[in-house]
Amino acid sequence: MANASELLIVLGDPTRQAILDLLLEGPQPVGELAALLPVSRPAVSQHLKVLKEAGLVVDRQHGTRRVYRVEPDGLAPLRAYLERFWRLNLVAFAQYADQQQADQQQADQQTGRPAE
Repeated sequence: MANASELLIVLGDPTRQAILDLLLEGPQPVGELAALLPVSRPAVSQHLKVLKEAGLVVDRQHGTRRVYRVEPDGLAPLRAYLERFWRLNLVAFAQYADQQQADQQQADQQTGRPAE
């Protein structure tokens, strides 16, 4: 499984993003994916190889076809990385809101307006 930095690089490619979007609708073989994309079948295979190496998709042999699907836990490292920023932003927002409320209460007291 790739780390957050590697996942960002892998996901930075629009074709790989499109492949993941299609696979979110359900498992599909390479040929069906290639028919829906403006790139060749070999190019789709190469992109799928990159996605598989990053842990974002898995495949299985189904008769003569290889069927790919999204690996639900593939984004876990990126999700964990981004959650740190989300938590920091939530804490900063809460502190800002608390300060705004305290400032408003202080202004209300100074002007003699009743607190809301």
